[in-house]
Amino acid sequence: MTFRPKFITFDCYGTLTFFDMAGAARRIYGETLSEPAMQLFIKNFAAYRLDEVLGAWKPYAEIVHNALERTCKKNGVTFREEDALQIYNEVPTWGPHPDVPAGLAKVAKEIPLVILSNAMNSQIMSNVEKLGAPFHKVITAEETGTYKPQMNGFEYMLDVLGCGPEDITHVSSSFRYDLMTAYDLGIRSKVWVNRGHEPANPFYEYEEIKDISGLPGVFGL
Repeated sequence: MTFRPKFITFDCYGTLTFFDMAGAARRIYGETLSEPAMQLFIKNFAAYRLDEVLGAWKPYAEIVHNALERTCKKNGVTFREEDALQIYNEVPTWGPHPDVPAGLAKVAKEIPLVILSNAMNSQIMSNVEKLGAPFHKVITAEETGTYKPQMNGFEYMLDVLGCGPEDITHVSSSFRYDLMTAYDLGIRSKVWVNRGHEPANPFYEYEEIKDISGLPGVFGL
C-alpha cells in the first residue's frame, strides 16, 4: 500500500530552488581564477558553509560572510565584505528548478506541503512565491534558532505540525543537510531528489527520484 503522509516536508534551497552559490561565486571571482582554481574555490565555499551552520545560530548573512572569508583565505584570494553581501543579496532572487512547479502543484492538491529551510524570514518568501504551489507552512532557521543538519529544527517542525516522524515524508537533494538527520530522527519515509549534489547512499533508506516531476508517483498520484 502506498504511504500517504499527513505532510510532505521539503528542503528548499537546492532541492526546490536552484541554489546558485557556485554561480554567484563565479560572477565575482571567475575572471581572476583559472577554471581548476574556480572549481576548488566553489568546493571549499560549500564545505565552509556547512561547517558554519553546525554551531550556534547566527544570521545567514554571517554564514555567507564567514564561509566566504575562510574560502578566500584558503585559496589565496582577497576577501571583500561587499562580495559576501552581494552573494547574500542574490539568494531571494533565485527561482525553482524547471521541474518543480508542475510536480509540486500536483501533490499540493492532495497533501499539505511544508518547507524547513536554512533561511532568514526576510529571504525565504521571495523564493517560495516562485515555486508555483501553495505551502501549508514555511519554517526557517531563524524561527527554529538552529540550522540543518542539527536536529532541533526538525523537532521544532514536528511540534508545530502536531505530528510524529512516522507521519511525514521528507524530501531533499542532500544527505548531509537533511536525510541523514531525518534517518536519525526516525523519519522512515524519505525521498532523495538526485540533483547530482552527492552520491547515493542506500543506508539511509529513501526512495530516489531524478527531479520533482517524479514526486507525485511516490504517492500514487
